[in-house]
Amino acid sequence: MISILCAASCRTSTRSSKRQVGHFNPDAMKAELSELQKQQEDPAFWGDMQVAQKVNRRVKILDTTINRYEGLRKRCDDAFDLMEMLMLEEDDEMGEELASEVDELSERAEELHIDALLSGQYDANNAIISIQAGAGGTEAQDWAQMLYRMYNYYCEKKGWKTTVLDFHEGDEAGIKSVTMRVEGEYVYGYLRAEKGVHRLVRISPFDAAARRQTSFSSVDVMPELEDDGEIEIRPEDLRVDTYRSSGAGGQHVNKTESAIRITHLPTGIVVACQNERSQIQNRETAMRMLRSKLAELKEREQMEKLAEIQGDLKKIEWGSQIRSYVFHPYQMVKDHRTGVEMGNIDKVMNGELEEFVRAYLIMS
Repeated sequence: MISILCAASCRTSTRSSKRQVGHFNPDAMKAELSELQKQQEDPAFWGDMQVAQKVNRRVKILDTTINRYEGLRKRCDDAFDLMEMLMLEEDDEMGEELASEVDELSERAEELHIDALLSGQYDANNAIISIQAGAGGTEAQDWAQMLYRMYNYYCEKKGWKTTVLDFHEGDEAGIKSVTMRVEGEYVYGYLRAEKGVHRLVRISPFDAAARRQTSFSSVDVMPELEDDGEIEIRPEDLRVDTYRSSGAGGQHVNKTESAIRITHLPTGIVVACQNERSQIQNRETAMRMLRSKLAELKEREQMEKLAEIQGDLKKIEWGSQIRSYVFHPYQMVKDHRTGVEMGNIDKVMNGELEEFVRAYLIMS
């Protein structure tokens, strides 16, 4: 009976496309898509390549989201028809089929709801994620590698592509730092929930006395931006250094000084890339990373000014962790922003982060 009611509710909630869920408005999205498609048909459309690329990306996002919504509506209608058949003639096998379908539709509807929350300026962009080991030597560097593995699993589950841009191995084990590009739909919108300090509590495998250790690693996430002219970078404000690549890389690693490190002198921001095949490609990638960091800095400054006006300015400092991962004396992962807890820590370390991410998006 509960499943039947859920199916009926699903049919009712999707029957009218005029009803909004969060920021989701199908009619408005369809109107925007139609307008952008008219722009694409204009012979002068490709005259401004940057604008054209922005329009094409937006068209793809709108088209994908609308198709998902329409597909969900159709499946809900089919589930409702199945419910009506069950009301006329009971069938246990058909009832199990309906229950399974309702569970699946509930999951798909939740995903669509989360996507509706991703309305930020850069939420649809690819992302650059950097993991930096904190103080603590080998223990912290091992924790950074564990996080790196966790995020790779998460991205794989989401169907996103990852590319390592910069990698520095630990002195004895683990990694000192790693930076990677993540490509896919709404990547930044999801991964921004992971930005902050992550705390590990466990019995250290590197301590002969088997003492409990606490380690920290920071995770930085920024949207990947193309050069759209909004962020001005003057050549005289840059210091560019070249060096030989090290760590995980392709066949050219350690053979030539193809790795690039760029320092933005006015802000002190440093970006590096060593994974591309040539110095030119590494420089282009590093410039995109710098542009993204500068855009993020600009956005953060605007938010801080607003927060100062509202009297609620909050800063994330090293040590003010967003999430704790406790392996000993008990097992638990707790997000300190949302209060979400999960006892199966192995599941989390294998990339099951959706519950934490969704809670953060709903909260924010």
